[in-house]
Amino acid sequence: MKKICVVGSINMDLIVTANRFPQPGETLVGKEFNTFPGGKGANQAVAAGRLQADVRMVGKIGDDMYGAQLIHNLQENGVKTSEVMVDSNYSTGIAAIEVDGTGENHIIIVPGANGKVDIPLIDEKLDAMLEADIFLFQLEIPLETVIYAMRKLKEHGKTIILDPAPACPLPEEIYRFIDFLTPNETEIAMITGREIKTMTDIKEAAASLYQKGVGAVIVKAGSHGAYFFSKKDFFHCPGFTVKAVDTTGAGDSFNGGLAVSLAGENGVKESVKFANAVGALSTTAKGAQNAMPTLTQVTSLIKNQGK
Repeated sequence: MKKICVVGSINMDLIVTANRFPQPGETLVGKEFNTFPGGKGANQAVAAGRLQADVRMVGKIGDDMYGAQLIHNLQENGVKTSEVMVDSNYSTGIAAIEVDGTGENHIIIVPGANGKVDIPLIDEKLDAMLEADIFLFQLEIPLETVIYAMRKLKEHGKTIILDPAPACPLPEEIYRFIDFLTPNETEIAMITGREIKTMTDIKEAAASLYQKGVGAVIVKAGSHGAYFFSKKDFFHCPGFTVKAVDTTGAGDSFNGGLAVSLAGENGVKESVKFANAVGALSTTAKGAQNAMPTLTQVTSLIKNQGK
């Protein structure tokens, strides 16, 4: 199996649950408060680790209680952490998350040390990174670092997966470094500047992206599954039926699952199906990393639902 490397954020998630989201200026009494390991980068790494992949993490934490807890959790989930650096000048990143009674969420991120995942770090860790074959990126670290790392990795023929979240306008140069771009419907609207209401809208937005150099676009559609677009192929991969409790980290789980299946030399259709199952199962418990499924759970869901 090919090796995976995740370059990205490491956060502690501070989660409040309530029956509904507050209106601006309104104070609500919540139901619960919990802390869970998170960060889109760490989430993707843990998702892959739980699926028995060979995965390492590149990022930064602060020299504080949260940072130590996060490193321990990564290691407990099979993630190699020798390329995670401690920056004593900044706090570990945190995400403040509200979850309503339906499982939907609102998230505010304070980057902390994640904002200092810089180009010198990539240069320092590049030799170790090049031991991997498939690379996962997100947008919770500086964009210039993402682009620089992608450029270096493509020079060595590596496979690159970008989850463009949190969504923001992207420079034209980034697209030619991306093998698989995995936005949801909101994110593809943001990065293309197009209104997304219909399947035709999604197809046209995806076409505009691979015309810029992206190898393939996989649009995540939650319970409806995912849509795969490339210059030569299009297909819809249905979602799986589960009882959702908390959707935090579902997209990260999808990406981790996609990378693991591709690392196992599976085709894109099988890999998107596998990623759908991983993403679906991750919604069935609270928290991001705590809810991520094992390989046994994923294969069982695929077998039982016949997809």
